[in-house]
This record gives sequence, C-alpha cells and structure tokens, in this order.
Amino acid sequence: MSFPTEASLTTTVSTKTDSIATLDESRNRYPTILRDSKNFMAEAVISDYHGDTLEVIYHLSRIFELLMEADQIGEMNLEDKEEFERFNRTFTNLYTTKLVTVQHVDAPGMAERIRTDITEAIEIEMGDTKFTVVDDRDGHIPLVRNKQVDQFINYFQTKGRKQFQIWLKRYMQYKDLILPILAEHEMPEEFIYLAMIESGLNPKAYSHANASGMWQFIYSTGKQYGLNRDWYRDERRDIVKATHAACQYLKDLNNLFDNWYLTLAAYNCGEGRVLRASKLHQTYDFWQLKSLPRETRNYIPYFLSAAIIAKTPGLYGFKLPKAKPFKFEEVVLEKSADLAVLARVAGIKGKVIREYNPELRQSATPSEGSYTLKLPMGKKDGFLAAWNAIPSDERFAPQFVQHRVRYGESLWTISKKYNVSIHDLAAVNKIRNRNKVRVGQKLKIPLKGGRIFGNGSNGGPPGHSKRNYKVKRGDTLGQIAEDFGTRANKIRRWNNMKYGSHLIHPGQKLVIWVKEG
Repeated sequence: MSFPTEASLTTTVSTKTDSIATLDESRNRYPTILRDSKNFMAEAVISDYHGDTLEVIYHLSRIFELLMEADQIGEMNLEDKEEFERFNRTFTNLYTTKLVTVQHVDAPGMAERIRTDITEAIEIEMGDTKFTVVDDRDGHIPLVRNKQVDQFINYFQTKGRKQFQIWLKRYMQYKDLILPILAEHEMPEEFIYLAMIESGLNPKAYSHANASGMWQFIYSTGKQYGLNRDWYRDERRDIVKATHAACQYLKDLNNLFDNWYLTLAAYNCGEGRVLRASKLHQTYDFWQLKSLPRETRNYIPYFLSAAIIAKTPGLYGFKLPKAKPFKFEEVVLEKSADLAVLARVAGIKGKVIREYNPELRQSATPSEGSYTLKLPMGKKDGFLAAWNAIPSDERFAPQFVQHRVRYGESLWTISKKYNVSIHDLAAVNKIRNRNKVRVGQKLKIPLKGGRIFGNGSNGGPPGHSKRNYKVKRGDTLGQIAEDFGTRANKIRRWNNMKYGSHLIHPGQKLVIWVKEG
C-alpha cells in the first residue's frame, strides 16, 4: 500500500484541486499514526541511551496515546492490522526489556509489566486444588492460599519486593478516597487490590492494550460507563470518576455471574470468554475452568496474593509505609486557565497540580464549560483570594483562530498550514472521521507564538518562523517539541543543548523555529 508524499500532495493542491479531494478522502489515518509512533519510539531509544528518564517516559506516553487513538477509529484492513501488530510486538519488547531508564523507576506501564513477567513465569495447575482459607467473611471476597497463590506471594517477597512496597505506599495514600466509594456502592473492600494489580494504584498508568488509569479501562468500556476522553482530559485517569465507573462495571459483571472470582476473571478477559469456559466445563468454579487464557488463570492467584499481603503486610516481611493521604478541596473554574498560573497562585509546584488532576492531558484546563480543579487541603481559601485578584487576561485562555474549510482542503492540509498536529486539530474540533471535512465547516485552530521568518542567515532555517518560548514547570522537551510541531533533537541543536549536560528548567528561554506553509 502506498500513500502520497507531502511534496506530491502539495503539487496536487496547486494544480488539480479535484484530484486532491479524492486523495484526501481516501487517505488512511493508520499509516500516519504508525509513522508518528515509530518517531516517538526512536526518540525514546535515543533519550534512554542518554539517561534522560523524563523524556523516555514522555515518549512512551505519547506512543500509548496514539495507539489508543488508532483503537478508537474503527476496523483496520488486513495490511494495517499486520503492521500494527508487528509494531506492538516490537514496542512491547522495547519498553518491557530494553529501556534501561525505566528499569529503575515506577513508570506508568510497570504494573502491567510485572503482571506479564509473573504470569509468563508461572503456569498454574487448574483442577483439584487444596486451599487454606485466610478470610471468608460475609460481604468480602474470599481469600484463600494454595500452591499458586504462594508462588505469587514468594515473588512479591523477593524479586517484586521493591515495587510492592511502592504499591503499599500508594495504598496508604489513596485508601481513604477509594474505600468510601466502594462502600457507597456496597462493594467488597478487597476491590482496592484489583486497582493495585491492574495499575499499581497509579492514576496515569497505561498499557499496550490501550487501557488507561488506575482501573485500566479501555476506551470503549470507559465510555460505556461515563468516562469521557477529549483533547483536554481523559476521565479514565480521574480517580474518583474512574472508581465509581469501576464499581458499576464490577457490579454488572457480578449480577451476571454471582461469583466474585468469575467477576474478577471477566474483568481481565471479558465476560464472553468466562461464559464460554463455564459452558464448556459445566461449572462456575473458577479453579475448574482450564480453557481460560493463561493470563486469566493466573489473574485470581495474583490478586489473592496481593490482597493477602496488603491486609497483613507484617506477616510477610513488609512495613506499612507512612504516606500523606490524598485529600483535596475543589474549586470550579468557569474559563480555561494555564496550569503554571494555577500552581503559582496556589503556592504549589506544577507537578503537584498535575498529581491532583491526573486526568488533564494539556497544560491548561478545558476551554469549553466549567472545570472542577482539585487542590491540596488548606490551599483553597488562599487560592481564591489570589485568583480573584488576577486580571482575567493574565489567567490564560487558549487562543484559537477560526478557519472555514475551502474546496479541496483536508484536515491534513489545514494542519500543515497552521503547523498544528493533526491529532490535536481533530481532537479540539471533536472530529471522529479524520478523512473528511465539509466545505464551509468552521474549525478552531490553536495558535502558538509570534512570527519572525528565518532566512538561513539569522540562525533559522529558510521557510520557518521564529518562536520564543519560556519553559514552564512540568515541561519536557518532548512536550514542547510536539506543541510546536517539531522534534526535540532540533530544539537541542537550535539552543546548543547537549544530552545529559543541559536539562531545561522553569523560566529558561528557548528559540524554536516552526515550518510555515
């Protein structure tokens, strides 16, 4: 399968407007997403080589975002499906085994990686199994120990000890928020350990299967249970909303199976597979369902081991760590605001405001409608006093220009004209079918910076406009590069920056050259 190059497409625009409409309408979105994903993967490898952990995690995150977008578009043809499966295998192998920097940090994909490592190493024996009952109270999920559960417990006590200690700290941080929601839905409190094995209780976790958030919702299931995703936010990462959604989903599954183990199994592999296995084996006893996928057969012992240790960590050699509870106050913002400004007014770091509002995907709150901002306890009154004293034009609202689609234009050509990512342009305008825009349709185009054209003699490449950018708290070079439609290595070159010897910092001024036309 071949696609028109940028040069050939531009020539077509100037000479044959009728032909370009046909080309753009048939243009496949999947190759664009795959190309961008490969570019980000290359950047991740380079950043990993130079030990730039933040950049590696950023690039991995962007790849997962693109793969989620591909998952939302619709059915792939056979060739695209083969390409994406090939890329997924390469990418999964890269981030789980090859990247040195993510071996020593709690990267967003770590919980999935650990689960994969363990389940591939342990092949459980289903069938007649001897149990030791640990806890079987009414209103709780029965906790039992057997050979398979003990294998997982041993893993967490040895190789997985450091990571499980991090999970216990997050448990102490989030339990006062999550447990009351479980109680509100009359769900067993042990379900908090489901979030532990799914994501390590990390609100920003993501997986190669396009699942996101603490409860690892895929896009379609999240949307079914009221979790929306747009350019500004991904509510699968909203701890409160996602926990309510998970409770409803688990409740629906349990209404179907009336068995907590089968409910957990269905959460992992889907209700259809569990129903088929139950029908095949003529039983609702999880331990007899030998035809379930290997990961699902390991999933219940994995869950039980985490729950048993977390309930009595001292018995298994763990110390229950101290952690500041995740408590917050809420402020309703009627207009979009810059996160850096919000953090400064609240007297907290930009990193903290993102931790309290993990669903935000951009450096600003949503531009349409109100947004409920979460702030650490004790910050609300001071924030409101300072916020109300700031002129509205200093609070920042994203600037847009309006573009009316002309005959022969496509989303791709418009994105090139304004130097805006086609992914962001489609998201801002809530365009589901990237292949078609209507003549006369009005689009909102995000604006960036001022314009000084380069000529090759003033430090900039010909045909590019100069932008001056002041680094904000929480910025990464990869994020800045994406915002301006360029590459991180180019920004390094333009600003005489070298890997490992010059980290960006808040207040730093960068020169960025953006291609025009």
